[in-house]
Amino acid sequence: MLAFLTSRLLQAIPVLFGVSLAVFLMLHLIPGDPAALIAGNDATAADVENVRQSLGLDRPLPAQYVSFVGKALTGDFGKSFRTGRPVLEEVLPRYAHTLALGAIALAIAVLIGMASGIVSAVRRHTIFDNGALLLSLAGVSMPTFFLGLLLMLVFSVWLGWLPLSGMDSWTHFILPAITLSTASVAIISRVMHASLIEVLNEDYVRTARAKGQREAIVIWRHAVRNALIPVVTVAGLQLGYLLGGAVVTETVFAWPGLGRLLVQSILARDFPVVQAAVLLLATSFVAINLATDLIYGLLDPRISDQ
Repeated sequence: MLAFLTSRLLQAIPVLFGVSLAVFLMLHLIPGDPAALIAGNDATAADVENVRQSLGLDRPLPAQYVSFVGKALTGDFGKSFRTGRPVLEEVLPRYAHTLALGAIALAIAVLIGMASGIVSAVRRHTIFDNGALLLSLAGVSMPTFFLGLLLMLVFSVWLGWLPLSGMDSWTHFILPAITLSTASVAIISRVMHASLIEVLNEDYVRTARAKGQREAIVIWRHAVRNALIPVVTVAGLQLGYLLGGAVVTETVFAWPGLGRLLVQSILARDFPVVQAAVLLLATSFVAINLATDLIYGLLDPRISDQ
């Protein structure tokens, strides 16, 4: 297991460096001059140049990247161009809000996805199976922004049951979490469905039935437990996708999370905040993949022995 963990950690290092380099280069290819934006419309050319020098944007790109990586390794991501505050003070509170929303969305996705997958697998070729398939297709196909606006229209504008935006109370989590979890519900449901059908056709399940065990015991004790391995893997990966895919949901619901901050920082050409936010999301994704691999290795020791 130690060799397995070490191998995964070593594989993560070039991934994070690659992400940091890609984000750094893409930001500098975006049209627009952050120094001019910060200086303002009435600034002279000399004022813009002074701002550029104070931000270190007048140096060659390789020198800027080396400086960024060196400071990032010590936890220093600089200061925001837009607010002047340390980047971590801008990013970490927003990341906590995104993490809370992603965790709730994942819990919804796992509970509803597994339940619908189990029911549709046990009740194959019935109205339950067809309904679960239809809902899964709708969940994967429907754009996030459209679903979010539709839920806001129905439950906030027409019915007045839930708030439109913000995060002042637990009710503010409901609509964004449902919107964010919809695609993951569909994916987990289909994976649970396919995995359980495969397990139900195994010899040990037929043997348990031949021994006269009740169907509920056969399904829950023998089939579902052995069908969970691919579901755990997909659920772990979905958390990473939920954190990264929260940008649209947070923008629609004005959720004060990292995704919304990322959009605002890109529009303002706030390079330090964008670099830190993307690198934090990439690190989270790598960490989630690592944790998923470890759990998978515990469930199936053959994986960790490879």
